[in-house]
Amino acid sequence: MAPKKPTLRFKDPETIREYRRKHHLNQSEFWSRVGVTQSGGSRYEGGRNIPRPVQLLLQLAYGTPKQVDDMMAWLREWNGEQA
Repeated sequence: MAPKKPTLRFKDPETIREYRRKHHLNQSEFWSRVGVTQSGGSRYEGGRNIPRPVQLLLQLAYGTPKQVDDMMAWLREWNGEQA
């Protein structure tokens, strides 16, 4: 049985900003961890659609250990269907 698709923690600008500020990270520090520039991260935080691959990377970079484990299990079983 394939693992259940995990719920993404970072899929809207408000959640991302709240997390980043709570952890005292500026945009450059926060976004560089997932390979996004500060200006790109600023656009996402401002409301631009966040691409699914970036959402997945945010989950892996900043999720709880359980969220990361669930994401990794799902990715290992993923067969190329639309995420």
